Amino acid sequence: MQPQSFIKIFSGTSTRYLAEKIADSFGQELGQVNKLNFSDGEYTVMFDETIRGSHVFLIQSTFPPADNLFELLMMIDAAKRASASKIIAVMPYFGYARQDRKDQPRVAIGAKLVADLLTAAGVDRIITMDLHADQIQGFFNIPVDHLYASTIFVPYIEKLKLKDMVIASPDAGGSKRAHSYSKHFGVPMVICHKYRPKPNVVGELRVIGDVKGKNVILMDDMIDTAGTLTAAADKMMAEGALSVRAFATHGVLSGPAYDNIENSKITEVILTDSIPLKRECSKIKVLSVADMFAETLACVYNNETIAKHFVFRK
Repeated sequence: MQPQSFIKIFSGTSTRYLAEKIADSFGQELGQVNKLNFSDGEYTVMFDETIRGSHVFLIQSTFPPADNLFELLMMIDAAKRASASKIIAVMPYFGYARQDRKDQPRVAIGAKLVADLLTAAGVDRIITMDLHADQIQGFFNIPVDHLYASTIFVPYIEKLKLKDMVIASPDAGGSKRAHSYSKHFGVPMVICHKYRPKPNVVGELRVIGDVKGKNVILMDDMIDTAGTLTAAADKMMAEGALSVRAFATHGVLSGPAYDNIENSKITEVILTDSIPLKRECSKIKVLSVADMFAETLACVYNNETIAKHFVFRK
């Protein structure tokens, strides 16, 4: 095996908080990369150390603004031009993943565009977590390592030792994920059926299944405005649930999300640190994915399987 110095780990500006934890868990310091800003708003990136012949891991979640995605693209381009041996983009949160299909006339498929941009920039591999749609992996013609937050969520749920537990999905689209958890724990599953008159607005909501006298675990891949999530939780409490806890991999938390969560009947919301919190919230707890990503980096470098790190897939 090559010496550890042949592995270089760098971070984009927005994800340094997580990259530092990943590098520390990996047992290596973050590499030095500078973002140089110009007065007109343009910027460029520059590695402050040699990366020739190295496996370069670039850690950056691509949540808004689009500068986060463009900074990652520029780091990939800079690494390629600096003769890196392998360039691996580590994207704990893959932005634009909700735009995975043409669901109405004359719309862009943003996820495919992002895949094409990353490939054109020169990336050799993608490591990401809980994509909004699994088929996004097929948008790439390079390897994609798709991790699952079940690795850290399942132990947390087990420690709760909840009686009369049921697993719930806030919408029909997340039923596959909820089924995986319900099957693992051997408990029933319920689904919320929702009608959206327009994006980020929840209309009619119905609970399919029995939640009376149950402790509900709501599973989702991301929380944006938290409108659906909190409406589902309040509906379940109204139908006799003892408690409702929500688990989501990515805390986008835009608009009224924090107020929605605070004012809802949810007991707690468990997120990962794939996206940093914008503010504190008494009901939100964050679990770190740093160790999981550090182990995956080592497996990728050593050509080892990463399947052993997953409790189950959705």
